[in-house]
Amino acid sequence: MIQAENIYKSFGKDEIIKGVNLFIKKGNIVCILGESGSGKSTLLQILGTLEKPTIKKKIKTILKIDGKEILSLSDRNLSILRNQTIGFIFQTPNLLPEFTALENVCLPGFIRNNNKKYVVKKAEFLLKKLNISKYKNSKPEELSGGQQQRLSVARSLINNPKVIFADEPSGNLDKKNADKLHNLFVLLNKELKKTFLIVTHNLQLANMANIKLKIKNGKVYKIKK
Repeated sequence: MIQAENIYKSFGKDEIIKGVNLFIKKGNIVCILGESGSGKSTLLQILGTLEKPTIKKKIKTILKIDGKEILSLSDRNLSILRNQTIGFIFQTPNLLPEFTALENVCLPGFIRNNNKKYVVKKAEFLLKKLNISKYKNSKPEELSGGQQQRLSVARSLINNPKVIFADEPSGNLDKKNADKLHNLFVLLNKELKKTFLIVTHNLQLANMANIKLKIKNGKVYKIKK
């Protein structure tokens, strides 16, 4: 599902990611742990195509998602791949305040130019699946933090992505809503066979993953269970 070899990232003279190699199989929940400033969010953004790695001379860097080489894609084709293959969930839901819950979920489907009736039907199904269908006509500001994050999960699923990248998805939630969100990830993984790559400080969420990784000094290490 995700193949990454010789991933480096420098900001000026500071090298944050130092030759990371990863292979993530389809259907896994993978959590990346690490201290603040360790580079885990930077790594997630590179793997999720939101940030480009630093290319070094005489070192071949490979990044593939679902078998497709990423680094050679044009900006346009990269945008298409993100829309069709990847779902994103962030610590802040980043919902558009002028649109309703249903409209926020539909937007990636409309951007993909899918049939509008199909997109709306799929969005309504996801809202029901995530137990927030009664809020479909509400604006984001009318929803609680937990409801907004569930809405962002629905939005990430609308185009049936192959892999979902989540950056501290429960960081702004209280324990009750965080637990609900974590259980939701496990449910989606089990029922829909979704692959998750999650950056988190939350040990409870990390312990629910199939694979736990830790980033330290720019390198990634597997944590034994």
